[in-house]
Amino acid sequence: MANRVSVTICSQDYTLVAEETATYMQKVGSYVDQKMAEVLNGSKVGRTDAAVLTAVNITDELFKAQAASEALRSQIKQYLDEAGKAQAEASELRREVFRLQQKLEGRGGGSPRR
Repeated sequence: MANRVSVTICSQDYTLVAEETATYMQKVGSYVDQKMAEVLNGSKVGRTDAAVLTAVNITDELFKAQAASEALRSQIKQYLDEAGKAQAEASELRREVFRLQQKLEGRGGGSPRR
C-alpha cells in the first residue's frame, strides 16, 4: 500500500507517494532539501539549475557509495574464499594427525602421551 507524505523542499511543498514508510520519505525529502540549500547558498544559480546540480551531486554520492559497496562485497568474498581454504587445510591436517596416531599405535607405541 502506497504512503502519501508531504515534504518541503526549498520552501515548496511536495507530496511523495511511495511504498516506503512515511518516516523514510520524510528523511529523503529532508536530505534533498538540505542538499538544495547547500547548492543555493554556495552559488548564484536559480532553483532549476540548483535542482540539476543537486541531482548531479546526489548521483555522484550514489555512484561512490555503490563502488564502496562493491569493494566491500569483493573483500568479503575474498575473506570467505581464504576462510574456506583455511578450513580445508585444517581438515587435511587433522586427517594427517589421525593417520600418524594410527601409525604410532600400530607400532605398539600405545596411545600417544598428552
